Amino acid sequence: MDLNLQGKTALVVASSQGLGKAVAAQLVREGAHVMLTSRSEDKLHSAYQELAALGGGRVAYYAADITKAEDIRQLVKATREQLGAIDILVNNAGGPPGGSFEQFSDEQWQQAFELNLLSYIRLIREALPDLKQNAGRVINIASSSIKTPIPGLILSNTFRLGIVGMTKTLAEELAPYNVLVNTVAPGRIATDRTAYLDELKAQRTGQTREEIEAQSKRTIPLGRYGTPEEFAKVVTFLVSAASTYITGSSLLVDGGMVKAI
Repeated sequence: MDLNLQGKTALVVASSQGLGKAVAAQLVREGAHVMLTSRSEDKLHSAYQELAALGGGRVAYYAADITKAEDIRQLVKATREQLGAIDILVNNAGGPPGGSFEQFSDEQWQQAFELNLLSYIRLIREALPDLKQNAGRVINIASSSIKTPIPGLILSNTFRLGIVGMTKTLAEELAPYNVLVNTVAPGRIATDRTAYLDELKAQRTGQTREEIEAQSKRTIPLGRYGTPEEFAKVVTFLVSAASTYITGSSLLVDGGMVKAI
C-alpha cells in the first residue's frame, strides 16, 4: 500500500520521546519531512540525530513550550521556513499529574487546561491556513480515558474529553476543505507515562509496580502492553493517502482493553 507521504511536511508535537517520537520516526521512514518539538533542547537534539540517521524525509527541531502562545506561533513559523507548508499536524502533550479532585488548585486546573487542550487549539489555529490549502490531516492524541475515565486522573479525564468534542466539531467544519481530523487514544502503551501511572497506582494501593503491571496486562485481551511503534503505525495510516474517508473519529489503540462500545 502506497501511503504517499514522501515530501509531506509534518509537525509532531512532544516528539523528543515516547509516542510523539515514535510517530515522528515512522513518518520519516515513509519519506515525510518532520519538525520535532519539545521543551528540552538536549532531548530534541538527541532525537534529531537518531531520526536523521533513518534515511527518508528531512528532520528539523525547534524547542518550544506549547503552553505559551508565542512559542506556538514561532514553532509553526519555523516549520514553514525550514520544511515548507504544513500538511500534517500531530497534536500531543505530556499528561497532567495524577490525583483526586480535592487535591488540585485553580492554578493546577489552569495549567492542565493550557497544556492538554488549549495548546491543541492554538496549534490548529496557527497551522490552519496551510492545512486548508493542502487538504491536510490533524491527529489529536488523547487517552483511553475518553471511553472509560481512569481513577486518580481527574485532570486528564476532563480535558481529554474536550479534545474529542473539538475533534468532532472541527471534522465537520473543515470537511469542505478535505481536512481530516481524528482523535487517537492510546491505552497501555509501554512509555514513561505508563510507568508513571503504574507507579502512582502502586503507591496508592501499597502494591509494587510489577504487581500493578501484571494486573493491568490481565485486563488486556492481547495480554501485553502495546509498543510506541504499534501506536505510530496507526497514526501514520490516518495521516496518509491510504485514509481518505475517516474523519471525526476516536480510535482506540489499546489491545482491546476498553470494554465500552
